[in-house]
Amino acid sequence: MAPVKKGILERLDAGEVVIGDGGFVFALEKRGYVKAGPWTPEAAAEHPEAVRQLHREFLRAGSNVMQTFTFYASDDKLENRGNKLSFTGAQINEAACDLAREVANEGDALVAGGVCQTPSYLSCKSETEVKAILKKQLDVFVKKDVDFLIAEYFEHVEEAVWAVEVLKETGKPIAACLCIGPDGDMHGVSPGDCAVRLVKAGAQIVGINCHFDPMTCVKAVKMMKEGVEKAGLKAHYMVQPLAYHTPDCSCQGFIDLPEFPFGLEPRILSRWDMHAYAREAYNTGIRFIGGCCGFEPYHIRAVAEELAPERGFLPEASEKHGNWGAGLEMHTKPWVRARARRDYWENLKPASGRPQCPSMSVPDGWGVTKGHSDLMQQTEATSKDQLKQLFDRSKCH
Repeated sequence: MAPVKKGILERLDAGEVVIGDGGFVFALEKRGYVKAGPWTPEAAAEHPEAVRQLHREFLRAGSNVMQTFTFYASDDKLENRGNKLSFTGAQINEAACDLAREVANEGDALVAGGVCQTPSYLSCKSETEVKAILKKQLDVFVKKDVDFLIAEYFEHVEEAVWAVEVLKETGKPIAACLCIGPDGDMHGVSPGDCAVRLVKAGAQIVGINCHFDPMTCVKAVKMMKEGVEKAGLKAHYMVQPLAYHTPDCSCQGFIDLPEFPFGLEPRILSRWDMHAYAREAYNTGIRFIGGCCGFEPYHIRAVAEELAPERGFLPEASEKHGNWGAGLEMHTKPWVRARARRDYWENLKPASGRPQCPSMSVPDGWGVTKGHSDLMQQTEATSKDQLKQLFDRSKCH
């Protein structure tokens, strides 16, 4: 009989570092299993071998949490804007749970069932309607007995609170993450106030995921922590940022950048950047540290290697990775062997190799959010007339 694993709250209460996984949607899009645009996770049922392999790579890299590949797996998103799938929402969510559990059982990892923001909320549907959509996913997570639940990628704290209230019905531990920066949610609620609302709703873990680079997300979580403590409440903290540099982003984050989503590669963080991120997050008091879009297994390995002294061990994937480039000592070229040292990689300023490219972009900044007619969603495919209006408008920005 397999030993009983410690739960997420048991680990965090003991002060342990919990390392999350990385970005499935972007990674699987690049591998040819997810369509950019809808970003829906039917690959869990359609190409389970691809999802399983990515889970395994993150586990090998040091992840303690196998998050179900259920991002945008609510029924209203699966049917949005002409998206036609051969699998039901229940089938996708169940397949994702099974894959996460299979791989989690290969190591000391937990399974987290995840829900995220819905087109129904953006289309101004009622609280009852939004909660009903989330409840369908939750029923699968209960059936599959995930270890804990994550409400992530919410731009509006109101909807995130609704999600937490639904998840709370299970009695399972709840983590809640907003995809916001230091300026707050899309209705201007500060990170500190957002966190207080989430904790009062029932979340034991609060934090930030996606939309911004690691240091920006850590700053926002620090503001959450300060708000919670000022309110006399207690919580654990998590962060799962982008693996892209976003110093030029507005409050909407990287989806406002003109490079989103197909030209972001020049912004990718190096593994050495991830060492700095992991240390900053740990020093801020964050103990659940992972990644979101752009995070590949080697990024998670870097997080695990930086925090190995605190965790007491290195991940399995470090068997093929010399500490701070030590493996380069074996290289045939002497100038490359000379790079087998920490100070070289810590101080390197990588060049992009793109002479005509700027270092920063100007975000689109259309400034629309929930309640705006442009964000009303539809089951029909976007029409040519609708696209023409958008193309014409984009020329004015």
